[in-house]
Amino acid sequence: MASLIDSRSGFCKSNSTFYSKRNPLPLPANPSLDVTTFISSQPHRGTTAFIDAATGHRLSFSELWTAVERVADCLHHDIGLKRGHVVLILSPNSIYIPVVSLAVMSLGAVVTTANTLNTAGEISRQLADSNPTLAFTTADLAPKLAGSGISVVLERVGSTRGVDVVGAVSEMMKKERRGQRVRDRVNEEDTAMMLYSSGTTGPSKGVITSHRNLTASVARFVSEKRIGGEVFLCTVPMFHTYGLLCFTMFTVAVGSTVVILRRFDLHGMMAAVEKYSATILALTPPVVVAMTNEADVIRAKYDLSSLRTVRCGGAPLSKEVTEGFMEKYPTVDILAGYALTESNGAGASIDTVEESRRYGSVGLLAPGVEARIVDPDTGRVMGVNQTGELWLRGPSISKGYFKNEEATNETINLEGWLKTGDICYIDEDGFLFVVDRLKELIKYKGYQVPPAELEALLVTHPDILDAAVIPFPDKEAGQYPMAYVTRKIESNLSEKQIIDFVSKQQVAPYKKIRKVAFINSIPKNPSGKTLRKDLIKLATSKI
Repeated sequence: MASLIDSRSGFCKSNSTFYSKRNPLPLPANPSLDVTTFISSQPHRGTTAFIDAATGHRLSFSELWTAVERVADCLHHDIGLKRGHVVLILSPNSIYIPVVSLAVMSLGAVVTTANTLNTAGEISRQLADSNPTLAFTTADLAPKLAGSGISVVLERVGSTRGVDVVGAVSEMMKKERRGQRVRDRVNEEDTAMMLYSSGTTGPSKGVITSHRNLTASVARFVSEKRIGGEVFLCTVPMFHTYGLLCFTMFTVAVGSTVVILRRFDLHGMMAAVEKYSATILALTPPVVVAMTNEADVIRAKYDLSSLRTVRCGGAPLSKEVTEGFMEKYPTVDILAGYALTESNGAGASIDTVEESRRYGSVGLLAPGVEARIVDPDTGRVMGVNQTGELWLRGPSISKGYFKNEEATNETINLEGWLKTGDICYIDEDGFLFVVDRLKELIKYKGYQVPPAELEALLVTHPDILDAAVIPFPDKEAGQYPMAYVTRKIESNLSEKQIIDFVSKQQVAPYKKIRKVAFINSIPKNPSGKTLRKDLIKLATSKI
């Protein structure tokens, strides 16, 4: 097989599959290994695991593992948490989230999270689906669980109305363990985590992630050996796959320090970089754009000399955004990546400055990952530099959706291929490029128009802060591209000027913007993806 794989692109003609060019992934052979034990067994020289940016409170690695053991002991003995039980985490970013997550998974119980911005109604629907035994939350957020009947563990000691408080993590961390704990034997195929994702289509669904999936993702990070001893600043929400995997597992396994920001604020983030000498920032593209736009103010006010790398995920980075950032911050490398909730951090990544010069790419396939590019209309498997839907396969790929066989069968086929719903191509050097979402392509008179392409073009206009392009229904054309635009303050840019600007950029006639509306800010999800469906609703409600 190896001789049939093109060493430059990673493409194998005999089965039309792209293979990773990274080093092979070493996986542990023990079928009874839970991910917490795997993480705790990794050797490293790290000392401080977590720092609370607001208070300066620190947790060393030895304190972290003592805390994990004590919390697991209390959850097991005092609350009766067992293998297979589900625990909901509803909390802003905090030092307690890694402790709770690692403790819960060590018992063979399952971690699920909810967006802190969700309403009580939205949370109750998720509770009905995931059926948790216990919730970990804060006194401020606990009222969102009122009337649910679920037992609650608070971050710190306190009381809150309408919920049954059965403990506080801060107290559990102080309680000595009661002898050796008899653990339920955890199988690597047991569910460890269930994060909610809209998937490639439809309403939010629980993504079933096994201990083996997570162990493979952690092993991948450990094998890369490039981020041990770094100081990360966690600015992304820990209820999201990016934040939870990266900052409760990956960094812990390699001995890096994580400075936790409770909530995102651009200037708070910059002050924390200076105060704690952060070396790596994990950001979404909208924050990269904000850092670039405010670069002169930021550089005058903060010492960012420690900052070496920005890792960016959640949505593709355009060439214009990348170059704009590099111009303002020439000593900081900006490295993109690509993954889905369903792939548990595995996908593709840019790992070096040299690779980052492949503008618009999200990088080379991660170790152990295989990819196919499939024509969504014919099902034909494509080759190098051909565009189609990206399918991924590998040890990190989720087992499917909780209690939703139909969605699982639609998304993951019998051979284990995850249909990502992203339109992509892989070039002759094995670099992956994301063109757009399959479901979001605009069909103008039968022609496919990728909104992301027009959005990248619009943000190059000096008066445009941000933009989103959506399909607008039309009797004649089916759909045509409409732009929602956020103008810079004091700009008087008009609809006609924007339409003319796009027309002059040598886009094909069918790709031209035919309608523009102005908006104060483009709605985005926590990972930075534009919520086009919200804008479609807004636009069509006025028809």
